[in-house]
Amino acid sequence: MNEEQKSGRIFDWVILRRLYAFVKPYQARFYLLIGIILTAACLAPLLPLLIRYTIDNIIAVGNYHRLNQMLIVMIGVLVIQALVQFSNTYLSGWLGQYVIRDIRTQLYRKILHLRLKFFDNTPIGRLVTRAISDVETLADVFSEGMAAIAGDILQLILIIGVMFYTDWRLAAISLSTIPLMLFSTYVFKEKIKKSFNEVRTAVANLNAFVQEHITGMNIVQIFGSEKIESEKFRAINTEHRNANIRSILYYSIYYPVADIISAVAVGLVVWYGATQIIHSDVTFGTVTAFVMFINLFFRPIRMLADRFNTLQMGIVSTDRILKLLDSDEFTANDGTYVPSTIRGDVSFKDVWFAYNNEDWVLRNISFQVKAGETVAFVGATGAGKSSIINLLSRFYDINKGEITVDGIDVHSYELGHLRRNIGVVLQDVFLFSDTIENNITLGDKSISHDKIVEAAKLVGVHEFIERLPGGYQYNVMERGSTLSVGQRQLISFVRAMVQDPRIIVLDEATSSVDTETEEMIQNAISKLMKGRTAIVIAHRLSTIQKANNIIVVDKGQIVEQGNHEELLQHEGFYANLYRMQYKEVV
Repeated sequence: MNEEQKSGRIFDWVILRRLYAFVKPYQARFYLLIGIILTAACLAPLLPLLIRYTIDNIIAVGNYHRLNQMLIVMIGVLVIQALVQFSNTYLSGWLGQYVIRDIRTQLYRKILHLRLKFFDNTPIGRLVTRAISDVETLADVFSEGMAAIAGDILQLILIIGVMFYTDWRLAAISLSTIPLMLFSTYVFKEKIKKSFNEVRTAVANLNAFVQEHITGMNIVQIFGSEKIESEKFRAINTEHRNANIRSILYYSIYYPVADIISAVAVGLVVWYGATQIIHSDVTFGTVTAFVMFINLFFRPIRMLADRFNTLQMGIVSTDRILKLLDSDEFTANDGTYVPSTIRGDVSFKDVWFAYNNEDWVLRNISFQVKAGETVAFVGATGAGKSSIINLLSRFYDINKGEITVDGIDVHSYELGHLRRNIGVVLQDVFLFSDTIENNITLGDKSISHDKIVEAAKLVGVHEFIERLPGGYQYNVMERGSTLSVGQRQLISFVRAMVQDPRIIVLDEATSSVDTETEEMIQNAISKLMKGRTAIVIAHRLSTIQKANNIIVVDKGQIVEQGNHEELLQHEGFYANLYRMQYKEVV
């Protein structure tokens, strides 16, 4: 079954206990809310009893001087009920919003620390659903969930007790339609539960489709697929509409049916009560009170079906949230080693790595890079080059072997400290919808504006940034859409440089830029790499000819290594690749 379609049990006490853990910081207000709900339930039968007393003991006997007093008492009861209802609505909403704020914060913090492997296997839309829609559903659990259900059930019990205490015959007649009401409520609950699942699935499909196709709009327009995609959207949107209409239909049927059943109960009470009034066996006030009791009794029954579905959906959402919070798909940060400086010696020893089980991406990888040296990796797409640098920064953890920096296993380093000392520039640059300065610092207040300008000048983009409206405060919009590919690449280069890393990693960092921009980067690299370790992955061999060591990777294994001249003389993979790029025989 699709995860979005799971129904779950109404009362899953394990999940409810876990949910209560989020309520604990606000347990005083939570218990106050329960007290208010119980008070509201206890006040419900009071007004019909007061009206019965007024009719039978004041109006019927002509004791009109007490009528004003009873009117004031009834108005007082109504005011108290209104205040209790206000407190119930406000406090349940307040509690729900504070709890979902805490859950959403904790969930997002968890997502931030999940390892990249988790994101490889989990659609982004599903994570967005967890952090937004599923968490939002929990707010209804507090306003219409357990506490509200408990209040409704208590109100039903109290009203039944008062009804039988007042007149057992009228009580029996009033409750004669209950089996029919319970049956219709059960049918409605099952139908609307299925309908809600269909709506939820339709919303998930709609969100996923829109998100994916807006992101890939350039592909849609390049291939002229607007009409085809429009038809696909129309079909998904139609299913969303149909699912909602089905839920509307069930509501449209259930509430009139419930009203009819309630009206039948009222009619039976009025008919029987009238015959008993004639024979003086029942008072007029008692019949009037029972008419009010019936309305008070059937109202929570009508609401219970909705409340149970709300609670059920809340438990399903909580279960999905807890599974994400309990996920062990995170990079363990159990290292404590935080040296004052890192030289930049890098060593891979017999490293084996697989993304899934033993489908090895890297096999027995061993190499060393001394501090201040430049090592370059070349090879076909999918050879495993990017996996090597991902392992160095511990975006993934190796299966076998050892990776060390300055002779210390990378697992021994405090993770944040290790990554701050490894500056990474990727081929696919991601810029947030924010200012250029914030995209460079990523919110790190310790990085001064002067340091940003210094790095930008070193890369050669300071003048370009200054020409933009607002300079470093220019908003690059989503994914840096207002900048060219080369400009985005240069800004990402500045972003890596301001961290003053001891190790620089360039993953195809110049493959998407023009020759002039590439020359700017190369000039910046030549200045920056003095005293720093550089690991470069590139398709353009012109960018790596001066590297101290060039490692050729093929199918996850090192097949050649040496400097540029040595590899050309070797007449192997590198030499063939060089000839293909330059169309000449070396």
